[in-house]
Amino acid sequence: MLKLLKYCLYLLLVLVASLAIYIYLNVAPDKSVEELSQRWAQQPSQFLNIAGMTIHLRDEGPKTDEEPIVLIHGTSASLHTWDGWVDALKGNRRVIRFDLPGFGLTGPDPQNNYTIEHYADVVAAVLDELNVKKAVLAGNSLGGYISWATTVMYPQRVSKLILVDSSGYLFKPDSVPIAFKLSQNPIASVLLKNVLPKSLVARSVKNVYGNPDLVSDELVERYYDLSLRAGNRDALKERFKQMSPGALVDKIQTINVPTLIIWGAKDRLIPPKFGTKFNQNIANSQLIVFDELGHVPHEEDPESTVSAVKRFLDANSFL
Repeated sequence: MLKLLKYCLYLLLVLVASLAIYIYLNVAPDKSVEELSQRWAQQPSQFLNIAGMTIHLRDEGPKTDEEPIVLIHGTSASLHTWDGWVDALKGNRRVIRFDLPGFGLTGPDPQNNYTIEHYADVVAAVLDELNVKKAVLAGNSLGGYISWATTVMYPQRVSKLILVDSSGYLFKPDSVPIAFKLSQNPIASVLLKNVLPKSLVARSVKNVYGNPDLVSDELVERYYDLSLRAGNRDALKERFKQMSPGALVDKIQTINVPTLIIWGAKDRLIPPKFGTKFNQNIANSQLIVFDELGHVPHEEDPESTVSAVKRFLDANSFL
């Protein structure tokens, strides 16, 4: 019995020592906006005071475009996720993108408000600040949810809608990025408050790609770096607490603007059947599925996906 107790104590000491070493090797304290901006807020980035916070935003393309395209990123992403689309669109269209409250260089909402309704209000406030009366809204995942919620709440402000692997319906994922799981675990989030292994970020990003081999070191570095923006890790926990799919879902059928739905067939976070569901519930909509892509098809293969967007923007309607 004594030998067993000694053995158990030994194992406990080894476990504690291993955890201490792991934490020491992966300590990742918050970084300031000033520090991060040197790399991630180069031209044409700007910081505007909107909705009570300083929002990181890029506004590119001809300002004479009366109906700009507004691109809205997903959870734990940033405006940089749209680089490929912007490069393809900004020659002829005004393209606006910004870091959502709680993410990227914008950082946490000062009112700690992460409801879907508040996010829609922020989109409307961005349009007001830039004197945009009506826009094409395009969003991925959480950004898709915000895009269609804004369309529901501010129908007069939206001319067309593009949903890219959008959330909104209640769903059961086939696979969840491990970083999302840990952020929702109260014990892990306390123990790992100032710890963020880069390997964890890499696994999470690869989880949402159809082809994980396309995830570069530079891409992982961007996701990792912007996650360290002061306040973002706590904001992520609050976002998951305050907003879950299902809110406003009964309003989806009221959407009557032309809508393009893009989905990656290899999306394991929000299964492709929900693309079909959006297509069924939005009258004037079209669904395009990309067989080899995952949850972020706009980032994984911007060239193919933006080609579909261009065709959609040039069309008057699907009817």
